[in-house]
Formats: sequence, structure tokens, C-alpha cells
Amino acid sequence: MTTSTTSSVIPTLPGRYYTDPEIFALEQRNIFETMWFCAVRSSDLPKPGAFKTVQVGTESMLISRARDGSVRAFFNVCRHRGATLCTEESGEVKRAFQCAYHAWTYDLDGKLIAAPNLTKMADLDRVQYGLVKAHVREWLGYVWVCLADEPPPFERDVQGAVAERLGSLDLIDNYDVAGLSVGRRIVYDVKANWKLIVENFMECYHCATIHPELTEVLPEFADGFAAQYFVGHGAEFGERIEGFTVDGSAGLNRIPGVTEDQDRRYYAITIKPQVFINLVPDHVILHRMFPLAVDRTVVECDWLYLPDVVAGGKDLDKSVELFHRVNEQDFDACERCQPAMSSRTYREGGVLVPSEHHIGAFHEWVQDRIG
Repeated sequence: MTTSTTSSVIPTLPGRYYTDPEIFALEQRNIFETMWFCAVRSSDLPKPGAFKTVQVGTESMLISRARDGSVRAFFNVCRHRGATLCTEESGEVKRAFQCAYHAWTYDLDGKLIAAPNLTKMADLDRVQYGLVKAHVREWLGYVWVCLADEPPPFERDVQGAVAERLGSLDLIDNYDVAGLSVGRRIVYDVKANWKLIVENFMECYHCATIHPELTEVLPEFADGFAAQYFVGHGAEFGERIEGFTVDGSAGLNRIPGVTEDQDRRYYAITIKPQVFINLVPDHVILHRMFPLAVDRTVVECDWLYLPDVVAGGKDLDKSVELFHRVNEQDFDACERCQPAMSSRTYREGGVLVPSEHHIGAFHEWVQDRIG
């Protein structure tokens, strides 16, 4: 698909890109299993032995903290007969992971350390037959994993996306995202293709129609231009709005590093393929998408605040409620679109209006990735 620079409308992806299991399988293999994937919040692994299991593409991944405090990512597969090693979503082990099938046991570094009759297998290399590792980075207080043998540059694909949106990577440092605490986490099970969710987040043509609370706080969104449409631009709070809350009332303690230029502004960032970051003066909202089927995407959304705000038990409800409503409104819209993607009327796709033209670049990126 080549976008036109002269037409006021350009075509979208054809409907099959949202319904075809074969296309989804290509996306799993060529996008989610080759790029950096934001898996868990680092604080979800508070001490050695803590673990979480996460679906990345078609693979179940075991994310855990080692004895030295570093984070490791392993394919959640026993090297003996291929049984799933950890079936729980999260938990903690004292010293090792043990397969429930034949008791093959691996230490927190993934090395095979015990198995029935292991002494009789002197030629079995315990490192070679240890758990298979994936590449790991920690940034913004999250664990990012990459399943590719040779990962793409993190600085280019992840940090570069932030720098491209804000104009400088330094600007996100002002929010000290890694130093914030999770005040609330809501998990949404969305019956829609992951690309519909990305497209929705990238544009605000729909904002005046379905987001009354958001456009009250951010009046310029009613004009249909998303904040991320312009490099470095943050949508300004309305004149009578005190904070990023559902009723515009005062928010919570402002993050100390936020500058006067960033105060009373909202910034949205998309990091392909599955992260959305929302920055406001007193908190950060970060979405992680987990595409599980061609028509099903689980979205985990974290509301992050200063540690003393969370530890002090301050009331977060009005703060959380604003974007929770936005999420529900957006996901409802995506779920209304999903069934029609298989309609004969959408066989050739739809159109993007001028304020959505940047979505055309996302469509081209998808097509280039899956070949």
C-alpha cells in the first residue's frame, strides 16, 4: 500500500488483515517474536526467585529475577520432553524451577542442576540443556524481552520511538517512570485485532464522538488531532481544568522533574508493536498489549504515581477513572469494528482522512514486516 501525498483520503489495510489467521501467524512470527516486547513491570519481580509467565507471540516466556538481582527471560519449556515448566501466571521459587513431569530442575540462571538419575548421564551438558534464554533489557521500570537470535538495537527501535515523538529522549526522563509506583492496574480482554487498537490510539478523529470526559480536559482533542500527530507537542489542559481527572478536579502530587513547559500538558507515545505511554504532570499511564488471537487482545494498563502518593493511600479514583473510561470507550469502538472486518463491504478496506494519514505509515510498516 502506497500512501498518496495529494489525496485527502487514502486507503486502509484490506479487511483480511484483521481476520485472517495466516496473517496473524505471520505477525506473531515476524513482529512479536523478533522485536522488543514490553513484558512485565520490574516491581512485579521484587526479589530473587519471583517470576511471571508472559505470552510473547506464540511462545510462553518465563521472566524471573536471578540471585544477583538481574532479570532473566527463558522460554517456558523443559528441555527434557518439552513440558511447560511453569503453569502459574506468577509466583516465587526459593532456589530453582522444577518441571512437574519428570522433575528436571533448573537454577535461577537457567542451568540444569538436578534430574532423576542425572549422575548416570555424565555426558549431558548441564548448560547446553539448561533453559533457553531470550534477550532482556530493563527500561522505564519495565522488562523488555526479544526472542530473536540477534535483537534489533534497543536504542533505535524502543528509545528511538520516544525520541522521535517527543523530539528528545531526555524529555521522558523528567517523569522518572522507573521510579514511580503502580497505583492501579486494570486488565482488559478486548475482542478485537491488535492493529485496530493501535490505530485507535494513534488518532483522535473519534475523540469528539466517544470521549466526552477526555475532550473536556483536553479541548483541542475535539478538533480531531491526536497529541502524537505533532513531534514534541503536548495537548494543553482546558482553561478551567485543574488536573488530569475525570471531572477536571485537582490531581495528585506533581512529578518533581516535570518542567513548566510540560506542566498542564498530555503527551501520548506509541512504541511499536505493543506499547502506549501517556504522560501527564502527576502520573504516567502505560499500556501493554498481548495479542492472543486474530480477534482477541489482552491489554494491561498501569497507572504510575510518585511512591509517596501510593504508599500514603491517597485517593486515586478520579485520576484513574478518566483514562479507564477512555479505555472502555476505545475498546468498545474496536470491538464494534472487528466483526465488520470480514464483511464483503470491507474487503478492500476503508479510508483514512487527513488527520489519520499517519496511520498509513503504520499500515505500510505492518506490510513490510510480514512480507
